[in-house]
Amino acid sequence: MKKAMRILFLIAGVALLLNGVHVLLVSNLNFGTLLVFGLGAACLLFAALYARLWKWLRILFSCGCALLVLLCAWLSLYGSIDNVQVQSAGPDALVVLGCGVRGDRVSVGLARRLDKAIAFSSGIDPDVLIVVSGGQGAQEQITEAEAMRRYLVAAGIPEAQIIKEEKATSTLENLKLSDALLRERFPNGYNAALVTSSFHVFRAERIARKLGLSYTHLGSPSKWYAVPMNNLRELVAIAHELVRGTI
Repeated sequence: MKKAMRILFLIAGVALLLNGVHVLLVSNLNFGTLLVFGLGAACLLFAALYARLWKWLRILFSCGCALLVLLCAWLSLYGSIDNVQVQSAGPDALVVLGCGVRGDRVSVGLARRLDKAIAFSSGIDPDVLIVVSGGQGAQEQITEAEAMRRYLVAAGIPEAQIIKEEKATSTLENLKLSDALLRERFPNGYNAALVTSSFHVFRAERIARKLGLSYTHLGSPSKWYAVPMNNLRELVAIAHELVRGTI
């Protein structure tokens, strides 16, 4: 049993470190990548010292890792089940949450969110408004909202159907500021759906509920190599929001 556990954590550690290296080759270093490297190193250290550790410490670390895997899987599963109603009370608008721009171009994750909105507009409701929300970060040449607008227009979405929100720097601000814009457009109330990455759906939806907003959602899957990075970072973000009382 001890040998099997050591091999299991050795494989997990190597896999996480290789995943972190791969992510660095295709994207920028971020907090999620550091979490992947940290967990990978911890797994390798745990495997190397397994026989010398107290039994309670081995059980605690093993259970902690198992819980992380279950929580990450649950986040992805929860966000992958879209609940948008497309009958008579379909959404008046889709709110696409920003997640980073590289220079003046949308990131891979953001492109996937936008593709989800484009598919809905093209295949289900060609008249739906699309709110693109996101300000400008330190390494971004333009706002996330402007980069998203360009992407949508290039995909054939009419300018008149796009509303830009260019000040938000967090999910909370995305939702607050987008809501303000939609209230101006729909003074008698509106139905809207959040469009974001599947791992982000749970937190975004809970923040919206805390603000008194009742949104459905469309979740977009992450690239396979980004799943560990995104989900680990999201678990930390959820814990932070719980401490702040925003979910």
